[in-house]
Amino acid sequence: MSPALPSGLLGDLDPTSDRAVFRQIADQLREAIDRGRFREGEKLPSEAELVEHYGVSRMTVRNSFSILQGEGLVHAEHGKGVFVRPRPPVRRLASDRFARRHREQGKSAFIVEADAAGSHPQVDSLEVKEEKASQEISTRLGSVRRVLARRRRYLLDGRPVEFATSYLPLDIARGTQIAEPNPGPGGIYARLEELGHHLDHFEEEIRARMPSPDEVKTLRLASGVPVIHLIRTAFDTEGRPVEVCDTVMAADAYVLSYQLPAT
Repeated sequence: MSPALPSGLLGDLDPTSDRAVFRQIADQLREAIDRGRFREGEKLPSEAELVEHYGVSRMTVRNSFSILQGEGLVHAEHGKGVFVRPRPPVRRLASDRFARRHREQGKSAFIVEADAAGSHPQVDSLEVKEEKASQEISTRLGSVRRVLARRRRYLLDGRPVEFATSYLPLDIARGTQIAEPNPGPGGIYARLEELGHHLDHFEEEIRARMPSPDEVKTLRLASGVPVIHLIRTAFDTEGRPVEVCDTVMAADAYVLSYQLPAT
């Protein structure tokens, strides 16, 4: 017989409810997570413990876990159990991440965010090549035909959290350090400004959606975790679009934070 769960940790089922038993169990586990009874990274009670506590079958408990996994609240580790997923570790402050002072300090936006989160940043799967611009990218960059594309995946403490592709007009990027695998301190925005394209503003479009199979694999996403799809266009002080960045982020890794004027 499995040991009894601590008193008050989880409640009892309501036999008069028309809500399915496995959903009632999921509701109680979700509430316990929300109230901090199970903290980030902590293991939930085992199947055997929940079977004993509620007097239900293992399949019922597994269906309850499946609901929580689908919501992105928990993840299962084979042979170990089900654990509470960590909350988003990175706060992306839109009003600060592209500040010129960071570039002058030799820091890209991702490094700034990683430093604030106390995490170790890495970039892998890097690809830099010239290619024909898609219709959408061409339109966003002012009807250019060919672009320099920079594709890379970003990791925090070894975990993939986003991948992005930057598209830049060839007349700007060809033959410059931007076309090198390592564009140098401050990233490509620092190099653009050195080339005379002083950045004026950025426009971003953001939407949330479920990931494609390739995105699940690339970001190692757990079941039920959506992605944030962000397309950013950078403009210089002459009003010219000088870069389009197409980014897909693991939604459970980020909080997007904005400061908006009141007038």
